[in-house]
Amino acid sequence: MPTPSPLPFPPRSRLLSLRQLFSLLFHSHRLALLLLPLTLLSRLAAAHQSSSSYGAAALTEWRSAHASYYAVFDPRDTVGGACGYGDLGKRGYGMATAGLSEALFEKGAACGGCYEVRCVEELRYCLPGTSIVLTATNFCAPNYGLPADAGGICNTPNHHFLMPIQAFEKIAIWKAGVMPIQYRRVKCIREDGVRFTIDGKGFFYTVLISNVAGAGDITAVKIKGSATGWLPMGRNWGQNWHISADLKGQALSFEVTASDGVTLTSYNVAPRDWAFGKTYVGKQFPF
Repeated sequence: MPTPSPLPFPPRSRLLSLRQLFSLLFHSHRLALLLLPLTLLSRLAAAHQSSSSYGAAALTEWRSAHASYYAVFDPRDTVGGACGYGDLGKRGYGMATAGLSEALFEKGAACGGCYEVRCVEELRYCLPGTSIVLTATNFCAPNYGLPADAGGICNTPNHHFLMPIQAFEKIAIWKAGVMPIQYRRVKCIREDGVRFTIDGKGFFYTVLISNVAGAGDITAVKIKGSATGWLPMGRNWGQNWHISADLKGQALSFEVTASDGVTLTSYNVAPRDWAFGKTYVGKQFPF
């Protein structure tokens, strides 16, 4: 058998390129070590951003709660209760509303927010595949004489929705009584602009803010007269905001910030001859 000839020795030019390759790999390794801390920092930053995005997304995740209803003859059918909206029909909310338990109401900060609610688990009473979007307009008061797990349905830490029977029957049969549900925050869809109802006496003004789209619930309000700068208002109760100032004879503008951080500015919403007890319409939040 013939002896195989040895492989030819690589030319010098090829040896040089191999050395260059090893040199490149060596320096690349050193560069990788130098860049490692920066890479870790960028990954940590990305992880932080993911956590923040998740926190924002968590508002739309389904969560567990319970719901019950009140009868049609109950005066809460037409009165906005703890949020101060008054006649819910005139305010545009109708019967697609709810009173929230103490854990959800947040001392009125939740007023105006929208929640999609669906029935779960109670197969005898749930209407399959149905849900309803409700606006928070009232407070379901706790009963401290009863424990939260034995009659105190709106006590902390319970998440509970008290609904008009008309809304309740959109997702379940009335015989269900207190039933398990799931809920999630959703954007509010409204027609026309945000409404500002001005009331008060003398130099004390209150402004009820209603028909808010987008997040729906308001966290900060400023008012401006045509002869003043921007003046912060305080939450009086629900979505009633107040200020002590003399703004008579001035056109009024409003800067409103929702719970999602979006700020809406409506200039000259109320004319110079505005009057107590009247409602004026400004711009609307995107939804």
